Amino acid sequence: MNEQFWWYVSRSAGITAWALAMASVLWGIALATRALGPKAKAPWLLDLHRHLGGLTVLFTGIHMGALVADNYVHFGLADLLVPFASAWKTGAVAWGIIAFWLLVGIEVTSLLMKRIPKRWWRGIHLTAYAVAVMTTIHLFTAGTDATTVALRWTTIGAGTLVVFFLLYRELGPKKAARIPAGARARAREAVAAE
Repeated sequence: MNEQFWWYVSRSAGITAWALAMASVLWGIALATRALGPKAKAPWLLDLHRHLGGLTVLFTGIHMGALVADNYVHFGLADLLVPFASAWKTGAVAWGIIAFWLLVGIEVTSLLMKRIPKRWWRGIHLTAYAVAVMTTIHLFTAGTDATTVALRWTTIGAGTLVVFFLLYRELGPKKAARIPAGARARAREAVAAE
């Protein structure tokens, strides 16, 4: 076996985890903004978003496990789980660790979504934007593939799409305000009485 096998596994799993995280964020924004259409309610659309998130966690685990298995730079559990504990590119690795813990929080609360207040779930789920930013910083500061032209253009493209969808969410068409029938009738009566 090639002595750099685990290094290659770590790099490829890390890039794959980043791409899956960005895809999950983009798909989530597309669902939330109704960019997929006003009737985009098929269960598979939400399932795809959930599967992308689950795959992100899986490939992040492979990335971290391969770092432990690699013998070029020693990574122990503390180096992978505690921000600023790693002696190798301390700040760059810390971005990845913080993003990992936020990702775990997002995934756990998504699995418990029916058992926790929606406000908590939503607040934690919105940290996905921070995960996207932190993993991109981690990719370019810790990753050895940061100078790859294809990777740079991919991050620019993904970042542009996220910004576009966020702007679309804020400036695009809003959901029609739902006013209960009783309140609508009272409002009509009040206008008629004037």
